[in-house]
Amino acid sequence: MTMAKRSPGEISLITLAIILAIFVLVVPLVLIFFFALRDGLGVYVANILEPNTLHAIWLTVLTALIVVPVNIVVGAALAWLVTRFRFRGRQLLISIIELPASMSPIVAGVVYLFLYGGQGLLGPFLQANNLQVMFTPLAIVLVSLFVTAPFAARELIPLMSQQGTEDEEAALSLGANGWQMFWFVTLPNISWAMVYGAVLTNARVMGEFGAVSVVSGAIRGQTNTLPLQINLLFNDFNVTGAFAAASTLTLIAVVTLILKSALEARRHG
Repeated sequence: MTMAKRSPGEISLITLAIILAIFVLVVPLVLIFFFALRDGLGVYVANILEPNTLHAIWLTVLTALIVVPVNIVVGAALAWLVTRFRFRGRQLLISIIELPASMSPIVAGVVYLFLYGGQGLLGPFLQANNLQVMFTPLAIVLVSLFVTAPFAARELIPLMSQQGTEDEEAALSLGANGWQMFWFVTLPNISWAMVYGAVLTNARVMGEFGAVSVVSGAIRGQTNTLPLQINLLFNDFNVTGAFAAASTLTLIAVVTLILKSALEARRHG
């Protein structure tokens, strides 16, 4: 079977797309590792093992390990609610789910500051009970949960709306209870949408700067995530250290995509 000959216009568009992909995606990645390694592998490793950078890596990964599962569970519950039930205020709930995506991360951080800060709405209560939320890892987790809240639900709501309820009704008619129906019918049908939601959530958590910079205080070795640490290293004119930290963030993203691709290959294989 011979392939149809491409027109000059199609060839031009394909060539343009490849060139743009190289300059927009490949070149920045190459430059990150070039500047990270330009002073040698020993300097690169020393910058990665610097205590403040190691703490930033740990805090970033820890935040993702908390935020991603929570948002997947909450997103699945919200998607189930708005696709399986009809009730007054349903469209308003969908709009509220989308609200964090339409809000500036800086504004989200300021909202949390006005809520939990010393002069905020809950500030006097927290101080009276010797509790602190702002400028702690807890604040980073809370604001990360907020800014990533829509990602899982966004993937699940359209899919669950399209699938309908026929399979679930059939399972119930055969004697399955609610949990059995969810685990053996609903979950297998939405598992890949959940994976995509997890990937998107993880990417946002790992790279979040604006909201986290407001609520964390950017305290070295305590509340610095990787994006904040990279910014501080640049401000300290430690370009090699900044690119070394950036390469770590890049490697985490690449590993995430490889795992996603492997799961997809296993699914289709």
